[in-house]
Amino acid sequence: MERTSTGVPNEKMLMWAFIGSECMLFASLIATYLAYRGRSLVGPYPEDLLNIPFITVTTFVLLMSSLTMVLALSAVQRGDARGSRVFLLLTAVLGIIFVGGQAIEFSHFAGEGLGLSRNLFSSTFFLTTGFHGAHVTAGVIWLLSLWVLTMRGRLGPEKSVKVEVAGLYWHFVDVVWIVLFTVIYLMSGS
Repeated sequence: MERTSTGVPNEKMLMWAFIGSECMLFASLIATYLAYRGRSLVGPYPEDLLNIPFITVTTFVLLMSSLTMVLALSAVQRGDARGSRVFLLLTAVLGIIFVGGQAIEFSHFAGEGLGLSRNLFSSTFFLTTGFHGAHVTAGVIWLLSLWVLTMRGRLGPEKSVKVEVAGLYWHFVDVVWIVLFTVIYLMSGS
């Protein structure tokens, strides 16, 4: 494993740089949402459609996936192959449940006549949460590829940085969701 002059592995430095660029992307999306919040001239409006209890449950599921990600990394570092497989797969399944919840929500919105171009709320909502959902989906694919490596016995303590880097990404998407959940769902009525 190659290290940078800081002593940090190249893979981790690259992930931190990527996360920095993604912070700028999501900051732009969130700023756009906030700039246009409450300016839709045509309904439906967020307070008419958002199902806070349902999304709170899916948010809890996503946040629990951060715990299983930590447990997966710990298992890999200890050389616990069974634990690695279980926790990587569980993290991916929790991510799939979260994305499934988003799909249910999007379907409900479409049924209520809220499409991508219906009003300012729908445009910024779908773009912001959709990008996040795409990031979670990419993370799930990454986790499943790591799970396959564990199934083949090719992911032990000496390669734990692969799981650590995936964990950095996964925790990033969780933190972004906390911000989105707060800004879009909890502040929707204010």
